[in-house]
Amino acid sequence: MELEQLRCFIAVAEELHFGRAAQRLGILPASFGRQIRLLEETLGVALLARTTRSVALTEEGTRLLQEVRPLLQRLETLADEFRSQRKASARALRIGAIDSAAASLIPLLLQDFRALYPDVPLQLIEDKSTRLIPKLRSGRLDIAFVRPRPGRISPITVDVLFYENAVVAMPEDNPLAEKEIITVADLRNTPLIVPDKRSRPHSHDLTFALFTEAGLHPNIVQVADEKQTILGLVAAGIGLAIVPRAMSRLTIQGMRYIPISIPSPQHNMLMPLAVAWSRHVRDNTRDNLLRILHGNLKNYAALS
Repeated sequence: MELEQLRCFIAVAEELHFGRAAQRLGILPASFGRQIRLLEETLGVALLARTTRSVALTEEGTRLLQEVRPLLQRLETLADEFRSQRKASARALRIGAIDSAAASLIPLLLQDFRALYPDVPLQLIEDKSTRLIPKLRSGRLDIAFVRPRPGRISPITVDVLFYENAVVAMPEDNPLAEKEIITVADLRNTPLIVPDKRSRPHSHDLTFALFTEAGLHPNIVQVADEKQTILGLVAAGIGLAIVPRAMSRLTIQGMRYIPISIPSPQHNMLMPLAVAWSRHVRDNTRDNLLRILHGNLKNYAALS
């Protein structure tokens, strides 16, 4: 018995019509009939009772159908699984990340992932949260590390991982650079550089929330879009900036990063980092990355 003969037999046994069964499998009727005859000759029994008007299963045909149909279904399921695995292994896992995650968490995570799955290609796309979420929703990303916004983002699952610490970026010759920790009061009347609220709402709002909590008003002298630009402006002496601690990994000569004290922080005075993915998409490779992420999260948070 050959697999193609069994497929033809099951099709005609279900359709009870040679023409429809042949069309269902995309086989010429003459070739289809030949497959059935060869199967019957191999087994030495008649599987179908044929007339000019009808097709019916014989007793032997009914027994064969009961035996081979679940076997063929299992074989086809197994073949689909193999094809899915091959397709998944060939396609890159597309990971989106904001700049601070790309500078801290992502290198640690990808190192651990590659140790277990060295053959899986990975594609990293750095961008702002406001651009990563639409890419994730449209299927252009498989997973993204973002600053979460209030409210549900359908059909995206958003899981807050931890809250990043903030530091004050300043030139090393600034008088505050000698301190071990900065308070908001230390920054009274100090020229400050903040991110644009539309593109980086969490980082923008953090500065204002800290000053509001202290009963002060920030002295904003410059708004910039990119974190690298902000740090460049700080290095040039334009002003200081409150940034995620991960940005201190960006080496700029003559810069210092001093932790800022955040007394009794509220949610608007924290910088959450979240992982997001589409809940309606099944992806074993993405799920493996998530498993490694959550299994090592405490270590990643301590080093980020």
